[in-house]
Amino acid sequence: APGKTRARFTNLIAEPDASESVVTEAINDTLKAIAASLLMEQVLAPRFEFKPKTPTCVADPDFDYGTGGYDKDRCNVGFNEERGTFQIEIKGLAEPKSAEAARICQEDLNEVIATFVQDKPAIERGLFDEDLVPEELTQLRMGKIIKDKYPDLAEEDQEAVRQHAVAALNLTQQAARIAAGDDGEPGLNTALIDGVRKFAMDVRELDIDLIDRINPFGEAYAILARTMSEDSLKQVAAAISAKRTSLTPDEAKELAVRAARFKKERGRLPAVNAADAWEKRLAEGATAFMRFKKEGRYDG
Repeated sequence: APGKTRARFTNLIAEPDASESVVTEAINDTLKAIAASLLMEQVLAPRFEFKPKTPTCVADPDFDYGTGGYDKDRCNVGFNEERGTFQIEIKGLAEPKSAEAARICQEDLNEVIATFVQDKPAIERGLFDEDLVPEELTQLRMGKIIKDKYPDLAEEDQEAVRQHAVAALNLTQQAARIAAGDDGEPGLNTALIDGVRKFAMDVRELDIDLIDRINPFGEAYAILARTMSEDSLKQVAAAISAKRTSLTPDEAKELAVRAARFKKERGRLPAVNAADAWEKRLAEGATAFMRFKKEGRYDG
C-alpha cells in the first residue's frame, strides 16, 4: 500500500511442528519473506549520498540540515526534498577511488543490498545466531559478496562499496525502527526521513565502526518475534544452529586480513581475551588461519 515502508509477512510464516520438512519449509518461507520486506524498505527509502566527515566539510546549499542548521563540529544529515536525497556525513568512511566504484556507490547499492539480504547464511545468522558478532555480517559476509560481485575492483574500492552498502542498509533499518514508533508500522515516507535524522542525532558521533556494529537483521527479528510464538522461534533457531559449521579456511583467511589491518591501524595485534567481541573474533580468526596454513589447507 502507498506510504507503507515495511511489507507485512505475517501470513507467510507457517507455525513449524515436529516434522523436519515442515520446519525447513517454514524457515525458507520466513527467510524469503523477510528478505522481500527488507528489499521493499530499501527501494522505498530516499537515496543516500555519504560523505566522510572531515574538518573541511561545509554545508551544501542544496540540502536542508533541519532545526539548527549545519553544525561543523558534528556529523550532519541533510535532505533535498526535490531530489529525495539524503546527504550524510560519516566519520572514517572510505571514499571510492575509481570511477566504477563511485558509480556503484551512486547507482548499484540496492542491487548489492538485495544480494546480501537474500544470502541465506547471512540472514539465518543475523536472525537466529545468539553468538553473532555483527561485524561477521557487515564486514566479512558483505565483503565477500562484494568481492564476488565486483572482482575487478581494487581492494580499497571494494571496501568503500562495502561501507556504503552497509551504511545504506543499516541507516534505513534504524530509521524504520524509529519511524515505526510503538505501533510497529511506519507512517508516510516523511517518517523515514525523520527517522534517519533522529538516529544520526541520537548517536554522539556517526562513524563507520558504529554502523558496522549494527546487526542488519535486528529490526526484522523484532518484528518476527511479534508474528511467531516463542516456541516456534526457538525451534527455528535450533534447526538453524544445528547446521552451523565451525570457521572455514576462507573465513579464517578473511579474518586474518582484517586482523592485519587492525594491527596497522592500532599498532598492536587483536587480543583473544579482548572485551570487544569483534576484536576477539579477529584474534580467533588469525589463530585459525595460522593453524590452517600449517596444515597446508591453502596449498594448491
